[in-house]
Amino acid sequence: MKHPVVTPSVGESITEVSILKWAKQNGQAVKSGDLLCEIESDKATVEIVAEFSGALSILRQPGERLPIGERIAEIDDAATGAVSATAPTATKQAPAPTVSAPMLAGAAVAGGAMAAGPAVMPAARKMISEQGLDASQISGTGKGGRITKGDVLDHGRAPVQAPARPAVPTPTVTDRPGDRRVPMSMLRQRIAERLVQAQHNAAILTTFNEVDMGAVMALRAQHKDAFKAKHGVNLGFMSFFTKACISGLKLIPEVNATIDGRDIIYHDYYDVGIAVGTERGLVVPVVRGADQLSFAQMEQKITELGIKGRDGKLSIADLTGGTFTISNGGVYGSLLSTPILNPPQSGILGMHKIQDRPMVVNGKIEARPMMYLALSYDHRLIDGKGAVTFLVHVKECLEDPVGKLGFSM
Repeated sequence: MKHPVVTPSVGESITEVSILKWAKQNGQAVKSGDLLCEIESDKATVEIVAEFSGALSILRQPGERLPIGERIAEIDDAATGAVSATAPTATKQAPAPTVSAPMLAGAAVAGGAMAAGPAVMPAARKMISEQGLDASQISGTGKGGRITKGDVLDHGRAPVQAPARPAVPTPTVTDRPGDRRVPMSMLRQRIAERLVQAQHNAAILTTFNEVDMGAVMALRAQHKDAFKAKHGVNLGFMSFFTKACISGLKLIPEVNATIDGRDIIYHDYYDVGIAVGTERGLVVPVVRGADQLSFAQMEQKITELGIKGRDGKLSIADLTGGTFTISNGGVYGSLLSTPILNPPQSGILGMHKIQDRPMVVNGKIEARPMMYLALSYDHRLIDGKGAVTFLVHVKECLEDPVGKLGFSM
């Protein structure tokens, strides 16, 4: 009997996935529980394992985009367990492009249509239902004509007459000898969409400060061995920065808030996204309830998420729902940058390289380990005073980690 292998449902709003790579060859014998292939959505990578034993027949190839429920292979439990002599060698796949975005978020893609009308994004669908609107009367500006929340908000407003502009033709790129054309991965496309969305839908402003990392570095040097022996995990910088940011978010709650139409949603919990570098690029898993964790628990959670990210095991749940993000470009040598917001969040902190610089301390010039900090924020919600106050508070916490953050073993 031939058993179908289909693309599984990987999230409520995800309707399309692509095959990343096959772990088995066409015609190869597989056993129940064997890894067959990896698929990717615009959010995460998911493994598909065999549910039956038999000979594998591969029907779809890496790079193909497929709807949920599509048959991609078959397992024949009546076939002999050997690699077919006529089977091709390992299936080739295009290398995934390196992702170097400052952040990655797990926002929903279009989840279908309302009745027989146009495709509607989930948040827009809810608003249309609540307001009793007709989706067919709303013009969609999202990908493929999908109706977004902004389209619903704009529906019925009097149009603003903009001055006429000359039409600018879309430039076309002609391949030349030496060019390589590689399809964007779904993840890369989603990153591009999200970054443009953030730039178009928020009034992004960045404020800067610098922090003397001497106190944190001294604590780490003093306690790193005992901390590792007691908790089984290294004492890193991220627990200090996360604790400092949470303290700042409690002081300036709008930095931990979200704009939803004409409403502000204040989050009285602290789910902090921490950037993690992986082979496929930078992803941002979320540390939930971060304010309830000790330094050791924080480091353990960050390490766990880092390992899952490295091994491609992050789930969609790991990547969604954060209220604030921390991005550490300093690990790659960045001295200063302006991070882009992670929609629908209103703030993101950028960490940078620690570098000795001459500073005036008690009237004398000393070489101190300094780091530039950058806070990008949505100026629609957060005033300059609040943003600067938040960043100064983070700086003060890091320069007095025992007194202000309560560091202990």
